[in-house]
Amino acid sequence: MEKQEFNIASDAYEALRMIIDPEIGINIVDLGLVYKVSLKENVLQVELTLTTPGCPMSGTIKTAAEQVLLRLFPNLEVKVDLVWLPLWTTDRISEEGIRQLNNK
Repeated sequence: MEKQEFNIASDAYEALRMIIDPEIGINIVDLGLVYKVSLKENVLQVELTLTTPGCPMSGTIKTAAEQVLLRLFPNLEVKVDLVWLPLWTTDRISEEGIRQLNNK
């Protein structure tokens, strides 16, 4: 990955931390819902999942991710895809996410 691609991906992960899962109250990155961020040509692609396939917040979380990334990267095309494989498990929660859960 080139330095510019790395910086954009890193900045994208930081921006996605602003999106809080409303049911759990932890951001989607520390919750482990963001599986992949990549930049190919002029397209910033994000693969994310939800805690359950039937999550009623799927549209809201996907739209929020698109909007926050479009504001940060107005010159890029942003594509956010919901994926279901691999299935999300609590093992994907970061140490920071676990700390936040324990403080609730």
